[in-house]
Amino acid sequence: MTVAVRVIPCLDVHAGRVVKGINFVDLRDAGDPVELGSVYDAEGADELTFLDISASVEGRETTLEVVRRTAETVFIPLTVGGGVSTVRDVDVLLRAGADKVAINTGAIRRPEVITEITRQFGNQVLVLSVDARRAPGQPSGFEVTTHGGRKSAGLDAVAWARRGFELGVGEILLNSMDADGTKAGFDLELINAVRQVVDVPLIASGGAGRAEDFPPAIDAGADAVLAASVFHFGTLRVAEVKASLAAAGYPVRDAVDVLQAR
Repeated sequence: MTVAVRVIPCLDVHAGRVVKGINFVDLRDAGDPVELGSVYDAEGADELTFLDISASVEGRETTLEVVRRTAETVFIPLTVGGGVSTVRDVDVLLRAGADKVAINTGAIRRPEVITEITRQFGNQVLVLSVDARRAPGQPSGFEVTTHGGRKSAGLDAVAWARRGFELGVGEILLNSMDADGTKAGFDLELINAVRQVVDVPLIASGGAGRAEDFPPAIDAGADAVLAASVFHFGTLRVAEVKASLAAAGYPVRDAVDVLQAR
């Protein structure tokens, strides 16, 4: 059976509000996460990703109340990340309504936590979030960053994605920090490089600006596409992205309805 390409709006949350900037700076308020999540659910999004972008920076856990209210409102899979570093963090988020949990800085600090989490809950609940940027000094030409792209982790991004896969993550969320918020298109070279070394679903993130930007990300090896600002500020609708993917020959959920809506 052919698996449909997933279209995933991302809610970058800071202080209980959805925000978006360019390369994670100059953040603009984009609205209430519960309201936006409900809108995207109604528009036909396949999943929703909720990232508390200041949790790791501030050394605290993800805002649970907002997660609970979002989970109660949407009826599509919800991935939550931000400040996750232990098995307990994952347990708390799953109990708050998350279907999957994304880990980033916590896994870099203690890679073995990946195995601990997947042993406890299964690998289907764990997403490794990799914030990568170009770095000529790394073997692949890409490095891992943390704290919203503010710090270098000193790791090769492609090698780290492979290690996460080997340790048992069920999915990888690959965000190009160079492309993030620029609307200049996905980093296809980065997507392709990671696709060559992992055999789990790969979500491409960072750089979407037009509906035509999404099919090339799938061409490069992504299984799903994630975007934020183009959805939050009304540049694109979920249906337009699905129509573009369907027109390029990729299966999407409700493709017929999408094409009729064009």
